[in-house]
Amino acid sequence: MKKRGRKGLFFLLFLGFWLGFVSPFQVSATFKLPPPEKITLSNGLTIFYLKNPELPLVSFRLLVAGAGNASEPSGLDGLANLTADLLLKGAGKLSAEEIAEAIDFMGASFDLSASEEFVSGSGECLSEHFPRWVQIAADCLTSPWFKEEEFEKEQARRIDTIKAIKDNPAQAVRYYFLKAYFGEHPLGHVAVGTENSLASIKIDDVKKFYSRFYRPERTWLAVVGNIEKEKLLELLQSSWGQWKAAPGTVPAIKVASLPIPSGKKILLVDKPDATQAYFVLGSPGFKMGDEISAPANVMNTLWGGRFTSWLNTELRIKRGLTYGARSSFQSWKPGGLFTASSYTKNEQLGEMLEITLSLLQKARLEGFSSEEVESARNYILGQFPPTLETNASKASAYLRLAFYGLGFDYYDRYLARVEKIAAKEIKEAATRLLPESDFVLVVVGKASDVRPFLKKLGPIQEKKITDPGF
Repeated sequence: MKKRGRKGLFFLLFLGFWLGFVSPFQVSATFKLPPPEKITLSNGLTIFYLKNPELPLVSFRLLVAGAGNASEPSGLDGLANLTADLLLKGAGKLSAEEIAEAIDFMGASFDLSASEEFVSGSGECLSEHFPRWVQIAADCLTSPWFKEEEFEKEQARRIDTIKAIKDNPAQAVRYYFLKAYFGEHPLGHVAVGTENSLASIKIDDVKKFYSRFYRPERTWLAVVGNIEKEKLLELLQSSWGQWKAAPGTVPAIKVASLPIPSGKKILLVDKPDATQAYFVLGSPGFKMGDEISAPANVMNTLWGGRFTSWLNTELRIKRGLTYGARSSFQSWKPGGLFTASSYTKNEQLGEMLEITLSLLQKARLEGFSSEEVESARNYILGQFPPTLETNASKASAYLRLAFYGLGFDYYDRYLARVEKIAAKEIKEAATRLLPESDFVLVVVGKASDVRPFLKKLGPIQEKKITDPGF
């Protein structure tokens, strides 16, 4: 979706701090995220507030639980993100152009987007502009126009975006993997939509989705910056506090358990003009807040989560097969996902996959040395705290921790756990989480070049990049 103004640091938790080089210093696990004050308005809307007078800035984050991709009706992939984007296309007394101009005039920012389990919003402005900014943000969430003209323009733009994605295999492989792994599960809904799903969405679908899932009692705000509590409450009461939920039963937001691969599922997407093949290999991870998260993240740092990881060292540094290879964990309430990914010339894909699978086996069978584990611990302890230094990152953390019920001392406990992890625990995490024979593998490349390598791994399914959908 189109972004306006300056982008704030948004939800860099759990993933971003594993990229880059090892920190040259070790940080003690005495890091503390200051807890916010919790305030609940009469309409059920929850606010997390922390004053920071160091700079004349206010950072604002919002989360609407249940309004994400997983709540979309079957066959309407992209509806959640389309709805979120249209909130900025006319609301209250302002048109789309007037909203954009007002935000730009203030030198502020305001973005909305849907993820799997919720819709998130981010914004930042000078303290002096916060009263005006917060009213605009409230209007967008509480009184959107949903004009047919704006809907049609955005719908057409998104269909064109799908075409652009399929021209870029580095992007396309992620969406093909998502569909191949999750299938009909709600987490398999593609945020950008598909050609067919976007064409099927009507303006009434947007209005119904908004009415059903955008409710004050499902909305959480986090405000961090140079603003007094009394002034903040006055502003929020007169804007967000006037939001009344649509009548009807509050919909449940529980997402079903995630699918578990049985055997090897291999999908080849043929892009005849591709000179390089891109792959994503995935298997079950862990749910948000699982006790294994600390040892798993130390293990992933070593295996594929940083520049000096096993995966990147073998594929890039030693063999020159690629410019980048990585692995990561992603977690939700019902479960999680481990993925490894990279790219190389079509004719070198077989070698790349062979190395990747052998490194997975090595980690499961041998684990990592004490020296490697110490290096990964130092890396995380050095890299993680700075990601929570800004107002924006604190506000994001408050909402994420509240949504997943982890407690505002979660990162304190997490880092203390990282500091004490031993090599034995890292091997146990590798044994549990790194796949051996049950995984999903998706490759986008020139089929005639890639097919022979993939057939050695097992039966393959094939699609053409020109086929509708992912």
